[in-house]
Amino acid sequence: MTRTRTILFWAVAAALLVGHVIVAWHSLVVWRFWEDEAFNLTVPQNLLAGLGYSSDGALSGSTITPFDPRISTGPVVLLPVAVLLATGIDPVLAARLIPLGYWVLLLAGLAVIGRRIAGRWTALLAVAVPLAFTASASVSPIQGPADLLGEVPAAALLVWALIVLPRRAWLAGLLVGLAIQAKLIVLLALPAFAIALWVLSDGTGWARMRDLLRRAWLPLVMVAVPTLLFELAALISLGFSGFVEHLRSLVSFVRSGGQGDASTTVVQKLGTLAESWSLPGVLAVIGAVIAIALAVTGIVLRWRSATPAERIVIAYALAAFVGALAFVGWWATASRLPLWVRHPAPGIFAFFPIIAAVAVWAVMRMPRSRAARTVGVVAASVLALVVAAGGTAHVAAQFAPPTLITLEQQRAGIAPLAAWVADNDVEWLAADPWGAAVAPIVLSGAHVGLFDAEAMQGVPRLTGGVCTTETLADSGYFRICAAP
Repeated sequence: MTRTRTILFWAVAAALLVGHVIVAWHSLVVWRFWEDEAFNLTVPQNLLAGLGYSSDGALSGSTITPFDPRISTGPVVLLPVAVLLATGIDPVLAARLIPLGYWVLLLAGLAVIGRRIAGRWTALLAVAVPLAFTASASVSPIQGPADLLGEVPAAALLVWALIVLPRRAWLAGLLVGLAIQAKLIVLLALPAFAIALWVLSDGTGWARMRDLLRRAWLPLVMVAVPTLLFELAALISLGFSGFVEHLRSLVSFVRSGGQGDASTTVVQKLGTLAESWSLPGVLAVIGAVIAIALAVTGIVLRWRSATPAERIVIAYALAAFVGALAFVGWWATASRLPLWVRHPAPGIFAFFPIIAAVAVWAVMRMPRSRAARTVGVVAASVLALVVAAGGTAHVAAQFAPPTLITLEQQRAGIAPLAAWVADNDVEWLAADPWGAAVAPIVLSGAHVGLFDAEAMQGVPRLTGGVCTTETLADSGYFRICAAP
């Protein structure tokens, strides 16, 4: 029986690995390089061009914009991209290999924390949850783990922060600080780590609070270090008055979520989340209810008599619940934010797998009665089946006929435009409109502006539509039009 279980375990692990490789490969070399990736790429490109840590400012007046607050993907992601770009590697690969590396780090972290919680099978379940989740359906997607975005790197750093938290809280604080500089929205995770530290603190009442403060002050300082260093660089670069304006713009961007009033409801948001698991939403809801019910049961059963090892699991569990609630709750209740599940994705990637792992741990702590154990095992099996079905469907979807242009087609469409840009020594092109026109401009070698910006008056436009002025270059997919 032991040998059979070992064979079965490695067969499942191999299948899971193959699934992740398929999704990662398509993300790296098949799916189009879309506008948010391209906009983020302008920062490392400008850095290497001697323009400092600046974007092209396509959403900020279409001029070179140092420390652009609308670049919500931070230096923890973009600086390593600049290092890869400096080697001469293809820009798309340079852009995508860094987030893909963080994806591997995320999966490794989930495997470590899953095994720590309840053994190797639980490690597989934790690693499978991100494979089931998909955020590719909206107009602002995460197409796959290699997209040049900050959500996956932020989640990876959060998971590793939880791993080291029990023994090296200062390092956990630093990792959380780095996660914030991957994606600012990770500020929402701070209460999760606070509750985990509280669970790990000794004593009761005020004695416990004193121990919490003793444990928390250094991690809290370390959380701030990456942001303080980044903002110090901004102060030196921008000067005092420029830095004050930068902070005002940054606060405004964070408070608005970078969006206007989308007039969405909590029900719509939760419905979108339920439909983001490659399965009918009702099945995803069933899986979520099972995971939450089992995890809460385990916490309640072991709260008063937890061993030191169980205390760590309870700390992980409560951190995951608080973190998941913070991300999903913020997004769901912010009516101005659109139905883009990408917004709470860092919390989903980091905390949902931990809740699933704790659910399995809870089954192992069920009362010894046959009925209780049977109910627990059946519930955990249903949860595993839901996750497996979602992951399988997500992998299968990679082979469906693409509904959008692929990266290969995109490259073919950009090549003649890039040649025209180089031959005519064109510095700027205006995207008309924001969207599919952005990436071709960035990959053509020109700076990207927005067609209706004052700074783009007299600048040629790139569009996927029909030129209303003289067509300067045409690749079939895209064309460059003379300025109106």
